[in-house]
Amino acid sequence: MTACPVPYEETDRILLGHGAGGRLTAELLDALVLPALGGPEGPLEDAALLPGHPDLLMSTDSFVVSPLFFPGGDIGSLAVHGTVNDLAMRGAQPVALAATLIIEEGLPTAELRAVLDSFGKAAREAGVPVITGDTKVVGRGAADKLFITTTGIGHRTGGLHPSAAAAHPGDVVLLSGPIGLHGTAVLSTREGLGFEGDIASDSRPLHHLVRALAPIGAHVHTLRDPTRGGVAAALNEIARDSRVAVEIDEAAVPVPAPVAGACEILGLDPLHVANEGCFLACVSATAAESALTELRSLPEGAAAVRIGEVQAAPAGRVVMRTLVGARRMVDMPLGEQLPRIC
Repeated sequence: MTACPVPYEETDRILLGHGAGGRLTAELLDALVLPALGGPEGPLEDAALLPGHPDLLMSTDSFVVSPLFFPGGDIGSLAVHGTVNDLAMRGAQPVALAATLIIEEGLPTAELRAVLDSFGKAAREAGVPVITGDTKVVGRGAADKLFITTTGIGHRTGGLHPSAAAAHPGDVVLLSGPIGLHGTAVLSTREGLGFEGDIASDSRPLHHLVRALAPIGAHVHTLRDPTRGGVAAALNEIARDSRVAVEIDEAAVPVPAPVAGACEILGLDPLHVANEGCFLACVSATAAESALTELRSLPEGAAAVRIGEVQAAPAGRVVMRTLVGARRMVDMPLGEQLPRIC
């Protein structure tokens, strides 16, 4: 399945697709957000270096997932994992978190307590303190139950300096675990589709898994967690920002059978479905086996595999070798396949 070839046209209204992490998101950032805010030139990374502090990074993320609770997690644990993982994709271990809550009037106190307990538990398990925050309550209908924004500060150590713009031709592309679990779990729960009995979100912190790569840090060029837009969006971002081509092997991409079945029924491409507990890594070919060994040494990386390689040209293109031996383009998703999955 490929993205619908709908041409982009600027509109006077924001669409759901502008928040999907695909082409519409990139166009919104380029046309409105970055010119207004004076964003830095270069790739848009998962976390940014603080000016004057070469080893301190900062990331912020908002979470609007619906429903608030789903198999494998909830908006509280997801808010911690998402920001911790964005820091990890730049080689940083989390130092501190801030949390902002936007609460809709009428939200049951028991639900808020459950979310906050989960948030606190996830932060403690990740080893990161929550040091500041803010709470606002808005009228009924002005929000949908609860939105959370988390901001994280991380410290980079161990020689890891990955960047979305640092993938090299000849690199091997690794994937730390199976794909499609989070997006299908959330969608099934929200729509009552019945798949949630077999599928649970993979939401979890990845900084320990990234730290396992420290012994080969100089060979780890790029890390990216395929959240909104899935593996397809993440690979296209790497190809664009590093000015390289990426080729992957469909047979090597681990798609759990329940996810494959759900996607087939729903007409979804597993490569476009969001994940919250795996990452892509572009590493030197000479270090690929060592990287796999390190990843597989931890439970969250036990299913790590090699899925492809980085090539010199054509720059910006992602191609997949299919099960029948053909090659097809893996496009950046245009808009929103699965709204509000994170």
